[in-house]
Amino acid sequence: MSLLRPFAAADLDSLYAILLATGDAGRDASPLHQDGRMIGHIYSAPYAMLAPELAFVAEDDAGVAGYVVGAADTRAFDRQLEQDWWPALRRQYADPSGSTPESWSADQKRSFAIHHPNKTPDEVVGPFPAHMHMNLLPRLQGTGMGRKLFERWIEQARAMGVPGVHVGVSPLNTRGMGFWQAMGFERIATHSGAWLGQKIL
Repeated sequence: MSLLRPFAAADLDSLYAILLATGDAGRDASPLHQDGRMIGHIYSAPYAMLAPELAFVAEDDAGVAGYVVGAADTRAFDRQLEQDWWPALRRQYADPSGSTPESWSADQKRSFAIHHPNKTPDEVVGPFPAHMHMNLLPRLQGTGMGRKLFERWIEQARAMGVPGVHVGVSPLNTRGMGFWQAMGFERIATHSGAWLGQKIL
């Protein structure tokens, strides 16, 4: 039996673990990383801690096995990260930009992203100012819980007046791409990355 509920502080380690287990374009990323929390420092934990009103988890008898997080205003969230999240991590992890990118390990690539966060293109953020991230362990995939998490997040975002939401998806993650398109997202024409958006108001 699975249930969907708001994120609680005690769930944070589970969010790190879920993302590591799905962080290689939907596959287990743990063989790639010496520091198993580094992906979560970027794509899950800051949302749960800084925007808990848009953080929900799916829990079954074995524990938390899925989550959805996001930000109602991408640009405002970027500013909040610069003020309240990145500084401590930048002291913890070295910026590898002095070396050759082709030689970087997976950890170094994440460290670079901490020091030099990607900026979502204006043509994405303009019509779709919010963004979200969702991950489920294999035992919950295909059970309908992904749709339930998505619908709960959208319900909350609408209540907050969010007009549109976008997601970034690795082109290698064909299952993830198919899920977002099934949820009503459409490809956004940009010169960088694979972005999908949906109007919700």
